[in-house]
Amino acid sequence: MTNNDILRRLRYAFDFDDTSMIAVFAEADHQVTREQVCNWLKQEDDSEYAELADRDMALFLNGLINLKRGRREGAQPEPEQQLTNNMIFMKLKIALDLKSEDTLAILKLADCPISRHELTAFFRKPGHKHYRECKDQIMRNFLQGLQLKCRGESEAVTESPWRVPRSTSG
Repeated sequence: MTNNDILRRLRYAFDFDDTSMIAVFAEADHQVTREQVCNWLKQEDDSEYAELADRDMALFLNGLINLKRGRREGAQPEPEQQLTNNMIFMKLKIALDLKSEDTLAILKLADCPISRHELTAFFRKPGHKHYRECKDQIMRNFLQGLQLKCRGESEAVTESPWRVPRSTSG
């Protein structure tokens, strides 16, 4: 999965508008323009499509963590220059304060039941003997389950603990 695809899916799952997306980046002390956000969200065949770099995706995820969990004391963490699905999965887990049971339930919503052992292997360090690479299919299913949890199957947006209210300005 591309960073752009993940960003599109997160925007839809959390029902973010452009102003909300800009605010998430601002939470990581990074300023982006509406045009940048719009170009990142365009389809690949659009002439104005812009690829979302790993560093920018890391900034978005760090901003999401700050938004959902609050800022850490002191200096903000430096954004990673290269991201993997495992790192993205871990940052989403942190941002949403998910326990293993919550994460497994989200995956089950997308008809992707996995064991607790498989799940914990994604969050180990790459050199660990039980480390497992998070493939695109797992990431896709997690994001699909997250969408179902946040927006519901009928598309009716309910009061989700992860939903950020839309800005009234903008």
